Amino acid sequence: MAGFPEPRFDARDDAPGDAPARFAERLRALEPRYHIHHPFQRLMNDGQLDADAIRGWVLNRYCYQVHIPMKDAALLSNCPDRDVRRRWIQRILDHDGDSRDEGGIECWVRLGIACGLTREEIESQHQVLPGVRFAVEAYVNFVRRASWQDGVASSLTELFAPTIHRERLASWPQHYPWIEPSGLDYFRKRLTQAHRDVEHGLELTLSHFRTRAAQDRAVAIVRFKQDVLWSMLDAMHLAYVHHMPPYAAVPGVP
Repeated sequence: MAGFPEPRFDARDDAPGDAPARFAERLRALEPRYHIHHPFQRLMNDGQLDADAIRGWVLNRYCYQVHIPMKDAALLSNCPDRDVRRRWIQRILDHDGDSRDEGGIECWVRLGIACGLTREEIESQHQVLPGVRFAVEAYVNFVRRASWQDGVASSLTELFAPTIHRERLASWPQHYPWIEPSGLDYFRKRLTQAHRDVEHGLELTLSHFRTRAAQDRAVAIVRFKQDVLWSMLDAMHLAYVHHMPPYAAVPGVP
């Protein structure tokens, strides 16, 4: 992948890294790069987006949502540790659902319907922006090719996720009363799921990335994942705020 080292986990005994608590501080210090600070996200939380922009965000994020269990399945296929697999597989069930729970993907579809979209519009992904699709596929392909430890590190943007879910639950009913309240169930569920997931992901990362080189790599991986999320909003901001979707300025493009 251009601009990012070949995915590998190097366990050589080189210079020791920070103690776990200090390493965790380094990871948490990446919060200013989280997409909660993107202009599009700020407009959303301030109630400054119109209905088309909200629907566009839901449509494009669906592309991300449906790829997350595929990413996690790729991570599991690279992981020889049964104990890790037993815990990590819950993430797939959280999204895909099982006999007891409809799962996060279905909750996201219901969010789209609550916003006025149809199931076919959402699930077809026909309106997904190229920039979003490229960013999502870059993330999934990274995890497919990476060691499972690197894949775990890439999940640590979840360190900052509960805040963004709480903000949506607090601001959307006020700013977007036209959205059916039941459509916000996805955000409610992720408050507890994300907290559980990040505890496990952080535990694994702190235990496996012990050298200075490995810890620097983990930080670079989290930054890469933040770039993925930021790039997705760049594409949406251009399309739905500046009304410049791809090829808008080129007449006659099918």
